[in-house]
Amino acid sequence: MSTGETATPWEGLPSWLLGQATTHAQRLVGDGFSSVGARGYHYRLLATLEAYGPASQAALGRRSGIHLSDMVAAINELAEGGLVERTPDPSDRRRNIITLTSAGRRQLRRLEKRLAECQDELLAPLSPDERRQLTDLLSRLLHHHNRRTGPTEEPRR
Repeated sequence: MSTGETATPWEGLPSWLLGQATTHAQRLVGDGFSSVGARGYHYRLLATLEAYGPASQAALGRRSGIHLSDMVAAINELAEGGLVERTPDPSDRRRNIITLTSAGRRQLRRLEKRLAECQDELLAPLSPDERRQLTDLLSRLLHHHNRRTGPTEEPRR
């Protein structure tokens, strides 16, 4: 909307504004990750493995918020790139343990750098204090709804 135009009734609604901001954020992050040969799932899995250490696919899915039906394909992509290793669980051979490799750590550093650049681009018009305030408000909103209904299930891709 250009200066002087009258806003439509929905353009001032928080839900609409959040949706539009989300669209921009997803596009920026998706393009940023794509520029280094990755997807959002890759970042979430690598970061979760670094934070928690080796894990079963089920535990990794729960911790990263990725639906189990999407885990196998995402882990296959990471394993094919040498970013994770999949080995049988010694205590239950039916289950695999996923481990971050040194190449996976290097890729995670690249993804973190791109993610920081995307955050800066998305939030460019905001001061550091406004960025913290926005993050605090969004965290509070998300916490409220997660407490009421549980975390939102990751959409199927």
